[in-house]
Amino acid sequence: MNKNTPLNTGKQPDLKTEVAIIGAGTSGLYTAYRLVTDKKYTASEVQIFDMNDKLGGRLESVIMPGMNFWGELGGMRYLTSQEIVTTLIEGYPLSETDPAKRIPVLKDKMTPVPFPMGDPSKLLMYLRKDRCKQDAWTVAQGEGEKLPTRYYLNDDDFGFSSDQLFNKVIYDVLMADAWVAETYGKKIIKGSSIYDYSFELTSRDWDDIKPKLVYNFPNSPYDQRKVNDLGFWNLLKDQVSQEGYEFLANAGGYYSNTINWNAAEAFPYMVGDFSAGTIYKTIEEGYDSIAYAVANSYMEHEGACIWSKNKLLTFTKDHDLKSTYKYRLTFLNLETNTQWNVYANTLVLAMPRKSLELLDQDNFFFNINENSVLNENIRSVIMEPAFKILMGFPYPWWKELGIDSGHSITDLPMRQCYYFGTDPQTNNSMLLGSYGDMETETFWKALSDDKILFEVKAAKSASLKELHELDDVQATRMMVDELMNQLRELHGEEITIPEPYVTYFKDWTDEPFGAGYHAWKAGFSVENVMPYMRKPVADEQIHIVGEAYSDQQGWVEGAFCEAEKMLQEYFGLNRPIWLNPDYYLGW
Repeated sequence: MNKNTPLNTGKQPDLKTEVAIIGAGTSGLYTAYRLVTDKKYTASEVQIFDMNDKLGGRLESVIMPGMNFWGELGGMRYLTSQEIVTTLIEGYPLSETDPAKRIPVLKDKMTPVPFPMGDPSKLLMYLRKDRCKQDAWTVAQGEGEKLPTRYYLNDDDFGFSSDQLFNKVIYDVLMADAWVAETYGKKIIKGSSIYDYSFELTSRDWDDIKPKLVYNFPNSPYDQRKVNDLGFWNLLKDQVSQEGYEFLANAGGYYSNTINWNAAEAFPYMVGDFSAGTIYKTIEEGYDSIAYAVANSYMEHEGACIWSKNKLLTFTKDHDLKSTYKYRLTFLNLETNTQWNVYANTLVLAMPRKSLELLDQDNFFFNINENSVLNENIRSVIMEPAFKILMGFPYPWWKELGIDSGHSITDLPMRQCYYFGTDPQTNNSMLLGSYGDMETETFWKALSDDKILFEVKAAKSASLKELHELDDVQATRMMVDELMNQLRELHGEEITIPEPYVTYFKDWTDEPFGAGYHAWKAGFSVENVMPYMRKPVADEQIHIVGEAYSDQQGWVEGAFCEAEKMLQEYFGLNRPIWLNPDYYLGW
């Protein structure tokens, strides 16, 4: 797997191209790869620009000194049901009769491996200073009992795990809508146990349901309102009380799942991504390999270029070459701090919300007086902050608790920790020490802004010289000390946790990203906004793609699907031969 993709940090004043792609994340790289490999354009007619000096956007895989495996600071896994990302990584089946034999799509070989979620009988849940194993609810249920917690749940909800309670709420709301019950009732299944709910709804089914679903609870302030217009917190509180909401938010592991985002969009997300039977995988060479593999397939072609460390400032239609090129783009070359121009006929803004807002908002495209609809739709998504801290330890101390992999969950501000792995030669081990999101942002922000950094310590096969090369990404001393206190509280006094020898900190709220992932706001018609963003102004050749305005927010697949639909709709590309013709790309 080649991650030494050549990046051009220079400039070529008055460069002329047909398609200028802004953003070398997965949607931008995929757009260039498809346009060139499908021979819609030559590579010199499709140029990519990015202000960073790495590829992949919010994917970032790193190897820390003293370890020979990858840790993930950004996106870290995919679902096998996500067919574009799965096929690009694994290839496509040679025949239906032998699905194991696969034909590679990309030249670079990536090694798909399971993303282990661990053993729930070993992994911990630590809520309101009460520690238990993650399977404690199902163990109690198997014995005909209900697990008591320190949450004052409604009688009907007592004994449910957070996953089960999410499913119960979604089942009740769906089946309270007579149209949904009649049309899709056979796919919305209540099992023999009071805790057992399952959903066999496809993405197409959900797209039919989401805009129509009505909240049908006569004593509620939200009765007869579209679920699409309700916030998920509002709905959950109405169904299970505020105390039930606190339990779901805490035990579910992610505040971002339970914020007041679009409740209709939350339903398939919760039962699809976090339900039993979901199969997660990752890439042995690091999850950002998918970005480099796509980039390398584009770069194989003569004239291909990824202009890194070049920041788009603005673009205009009012220029001297408008008879042959529709747009003039002005870039700031970050190496030389000088500006230069590029001319193009089509722009693809493969960028999340914050990156779009950082562009010149007074130009013809973004100007609120000229285009208030675009302005409103850019803000149709919530920017969800994410902090991640990788920590290197001299040995896998969690194995003393029988924990091998997966994640433990707490209501402490760290929220989750992932046990990423151990180097078999050195025994050095990696932990994702914090999965802070949403309301924990200010807790960690105050610590991450401190000036005194964590001091690295030499470890087996990790010299001080090597470790000091990571000085600019170390977490602060206060942050590490606070996090160690929380790790010790989560795991209990019976285990001794050593000090880490190195850390690697990433705050995805930093510019130009502004967020780790995004969520649709309540009240927006997602089925209209998604296609709108792919070409916001009818007579302009300007497209917006990426994870932010997809129906798989937080996933690489969302970025790929938006790019693929845009390519088919506006560039006339056919669905690739390697993609199942029945695979549903969404709105």
